[in-house]
Amino acid sequence: MKKSALQKARAAYQPKLPIALTGPVKAVAGKPTQSVANQEEIKALFPSTYGLPEIRFEKNSAPTPGKPINVGVILSGGQAPGGHNVISGLFDGVKKIHRDSRLFGFVMGPGGLVDHKYIELTAPIIDEYRNTGGFDIIGSGRTKLETKDQFDKGLEILRELDIKALVIIGGDDSNTNAAVLAEYYKANNCGVQVIGCPKTIDGDLKNELIETSFGFDTATKVYSEMIGNIERDCNSAKKYWHFIKLMGRSASHIALECALQTQPNVCIVSEEVEAKNMTLQQVVDGIADTVAARAAEGNNFGTVLIPEGLIEFIPAVKALIAELNDLLAAKGDEFAAVEPDAQRQWVIDHLSAEHASTYASLPAGVARQLTLDRDPHGNVQVSLIETEKLLSEMVGKRLADMKAEGKYVGKFSAQHHFFGYEGRCADPSNFDADYCYALGFNAACLINAGVTGYMSSVRNLVKPAVQWLAGGIPITMMMNMERRHGEMKPVIQKALVQLDGAPFRKFAEQRADWALNTCYVYPGPIQYFGPTEVCDQPSLTLQYEHKGK
Repeated sequence: MKKSALQKARAAYQPKLPIALTGPVKAVAGKPTQSVANQEEIKALFPSTYGLPEIRFEKNSAPTPGKPINVGVILSGGQAPGGHNVISGLFDGVKKIHRDSRLFGFVMGPGGLVDHKYIELTAPIIDEYRNTGGFDIIGSGRTKLETKDQFDKGLEILRELDIKALVIIGGDDSNTNAAVLAEYYKANNCGVQVIGCPKTIDGDLKNELIETSFGFDTATKVYSEMIGNIERDCNSAKKYWHFIKLMGRSASHIALECALQTQPNVCIVSEEVEAKNMTLQQVVDGIADTVAARAAEGNNFGTVLIPEGLIEFIPAVKALIAELNDLLAAKGDEFAAVEPDAQRQWVIDHLSAEHASTYASLPAGVARQLTLDRDPHGNVQVSLIETEKLLSEMVGKRLADMKAEGKYVGKFSAQHHFFGYEGRCADPSNFDADYCYALGFNAACLINAGVTGYMSSVRNLVKPAVQWLAGGIPITMMMNMERRHGEMKPVIQKALVQLDGAPFRKFAEQRADWALNTCYVYPGPIQYFGPTEVCDQPSLTLQYEHKGK
């Protein structure tokens, strides 16, 4: 396989580990935990794995000999930079337990476990993928592990390969599956440990002990480079407003981080829209006012950042989507049988009066997109909704009205972009290369400690890697009950942008200046070699969060 010069150079990069993991390790148990909400319901659903203590790792002065162990690994859900380094760290970690330990990768996600499709990951294979982007070492998938039949089918291949521990690398839904699987295997004395690793570029899988999910750092740096390039072009041509939609279905962490890095004229934060109970028209009016204010200064150009999931945070639309989800879960076959040109009226006829009115007010294209096939978790596929085009169209109409009223004197021409897949498989930044390797190595330490139902946790991330703190937290600690497919289900609670948090407050302090003036910052591409301040900095979100503590 031909390799680029960068690939060859990155292959030689040696990820750094927390000092506690560099020698013999001992696990120290903390206090028992409880779920973030719905404690009684979660405890009833996870009687064997609820209330477990936090674990931290310390250096052990008296090493104990390890025994060979066979471990399985699954990449689940969408790609995120650094997944290969999690697997590399896991491989090195299980080999440290004992050189005869073996690692098996289940192919194309959780479905590979159920369908018994796997490969053994040997040193030559692992060495090909160290410090590279993507998930192509074994592929990923979105099969949900939720039925007894799936658990039992998976157990067959685990027993055949003598696998004693399974590591699931995924986001909140994937790690919810890991918690359910861990509970089933422990309750039935199957002898299989299950460990999760926090993956999602969206940044919404975090808490005090999971400071960030892996891939967020790299993806936001990739997007910020492209936004900076567009801002430079925008400031050169001085004739376009660029509407840029960014990945982040359930939270605005990506948009906020990119705004902090690039200082656009407008960045919408979905959580603020919801908190202020804003309508779609109010969002549009806010953008139009900024366009008009800049036009009054002779600046008929600008950049607008839009979170992918914005539409779900507008309260009236959010309530509509919730009812739509339940309606299509209950009557999806009936809806599918309706002729396409009659589906809009069918939906209106089957919604409550309030939500039917909201649905009817939406442009036909957006209304249709809200009824497209759900994702495997029963959610609207918001990445298919062209929010950037919807907003620019509505802003254009609002500006035309303002011009007729004598409140706008400029010219408005829009360009549209969606940055999503471009950031998911980039070669990991030095931060993500180190963090991911540490998460994988740490997962091996959790396996060696004999625990199950835990998520690999590496903290203190604004410090140099050697000062990071390693350990694990029970996955049930992060869970609550939410409505999915019309039923209440246990899921990991998503971490949304906190409006009283340091990153948002920093943004809010500066956005009025960014709106009227041209304050663009051009981050440029990720730097892998050079001064620490250029190459190894964590995200601004992490830095501001730590300063705010």
